[in-house]
Amino acid sequence: MSDRRIGVYICHCGGNISDYVDVEAVREAAGREAGVVVAKTAMFTCSDATQQEMVEDIRENSLDGLVVASCSPKLHLYTFRDVAKRAGLNPYRYTQVNVREQCSWAHTDDKKGATEKAVRLVRAGIARTSLTDSLEPVIIDTVPRALVVGAGIAGLRAALGLSDIGISVYLVERENAVGGRVAGLGSMYPHGRNGNSIISQLVSEIGKRENIVAYTGAEVVEKSGSVGNFNVKVRVGGDKPQFVDLNVGSIVVATGFDTFQPGNSEYGFGTGGVVTLDQFRELLDRSGGVPAYNGKEIKSVAYIYCVGSRRDPGVEEAKAYCSRYCCNAAVHASLLAVEKNSRIHQYHLYRDMRTYGRYELMFDQAREAGSIFLRFGEDAPPVVSQSAGGGLRVSVKDLLTFGEEVEMEVDLVVLVTPMKPRQNGGLVDVLKLPLGKDGFFNEIHPKLRPVETVVDGVFICGSCQGPKNSSESVASALAAVTQAASLLKKGYVELEPLMAVVDRDICRWCGECARACPYGAISSEEIQGTEVASVNEAVCKGCSGCTPVCPKNAIDLKGYTDAQVKAMIEALAE
Repeated sequence: MSDRRIGVYICHCGGNISDYVDVEAVREAAGREAGVVVAKTAMFTCSDATQQEMVEDIRENSLDGLVVASCSPKLHLYTFRDVAKRAGLNPYRYTQVNVREQCSWAHTDDKKGATEKAVRLVRAGIARTSLTDSLEPVIIDTVPRALVVGAGIAGLRAALGLSDIGISVYLVERENAVGGRVAGLGSMYPHGRNGNSIISQLVSEIGKRENIVAYTGAEVVEKSGSVGNFNVKVRVGGDKPQFVDLNVGSIVVATGFDTFQPGNSEYGFGTGGVVTLDQFRELLDRSGGVPAYNGKEIKSVAYIYCVGSRRDPGVEEAKAYCSRYCCNAAVHASLLAVEKNSRIHQYHLYRDMRTYGRYELMFDQAREAGSIFLRFGEDAPPVVSQSAGGGLRVSVKDLLTFGEEVEMEVDLVVLVTPMKPRQNGGLVDVLKLPLGKDGFFNEIHPKLRPVETVVDGVFICGSCQGPKNSSESVASALAAVTQAASLLKKGYVELEPLMAVVDRDICRWCGECARACPYGAISSEEIQGTEVASVNEAVCKGCSGCTPVCPKNAIDLKGYTDAQVKAMIEALAE
């Protein structure tokens, strides 16, 4: 019999669980498990009332283990760890069992089967909890300095934000000038401010701060250390580079994006009169009066949306994702064109119009200003050809008029292309940055931890993590500032103790664990004349990639030991 005293709570989740799982049956089964002294159900275990009930139960029943069967740990792991802390229970003696996403939602057509599965999952959680130990976070002192990589609008704003709260900043930009793409823009939506003026103002503010040092024509080439204390080497200059060693506590990556370039055969790109949206914006911004192309007034324009996006790659580098900002940018460009030439005729050929949120107002303004919108199907894109008069003819089947074939002769065809990930292979290797399936840098969770990466102390912001407009990029930059500052201002950081541990009495260094570790957290050291594995606790992420490859079984994982995992498997199979 177990000598543990465990409390188990099964959540109804407002019907998300209880509609498909007999939670009372799960509670009864849990109550029969060895070591369980409290077994209850609750409509919402995450509610303040139930949390307080848990605290009282832990104190009154001297519980030394806690199991909550509810939703994903991604949502409420820290919620229930805090419950344990408030009650005086070590938070690592808590286990969350996911019976919503992994059970009730997965088996909505089989309540009996879902209930049996939930019983087994809870039983496994109890088995793990019965073997838990009290663990303490690893405390790492932090250096009150930050590195910002990339000096576009997001990087500049991040540097200023960190400076404002008293953190010294090193700003590293690969190009020879700061500002990124925004520096080359004129009027921007929705505020109408000039992009170049915005960047000039930010650069001016940077120049006033004594605690910001900027390097241009520079790249990060080496990194060592861990969260709170990184040692970074930066190469500055081209032919005869100099190397600068920096010591920082956190790193903010804001390296921006590249723009998709259509193939020469796509919609006639490469021939006269077919340009990308970027090229058209540059033409408008340079134009002092009525816009012209090759010396000829532009009287008509056709915009073709989703060129190179929202489809399987059929041409080189085509993207499957929606780039979000493109619809807004194209509609805004058409409004700028009307401001410069009120007689211009404009046609928008789109698959789906995604002027989201308040930008829907721009769409209405464009229609009121005379823009005509035609919708085409995924399997019937527009066709661009030369007209008899030497101009361009665009034909499309308009779904808004039930597939009617529409032809128009225009002076200019503008291809609305997406953002694509910037090629940063060297930086990815140095910082061990995770990439998503789309090639952009990947955050831990898009809602709960939107600027954090799996590398502690390394944050991402702006369009390097996905398509964003300038205001969204600045918002994410300030979020990264907040997260970086939360590490650096208090002078230390607490790391999860769920990490690899080496039994030095068994280990005979062979290097297999170091080769398996994706974070470089394992090296060798000599102990009393014997070479053994050593785990850098500040770098280890607890992924357990090292444990199965050890031929001596000398590595275990705190919080998920071999004994705990075996106990969970046996409980599931019981």
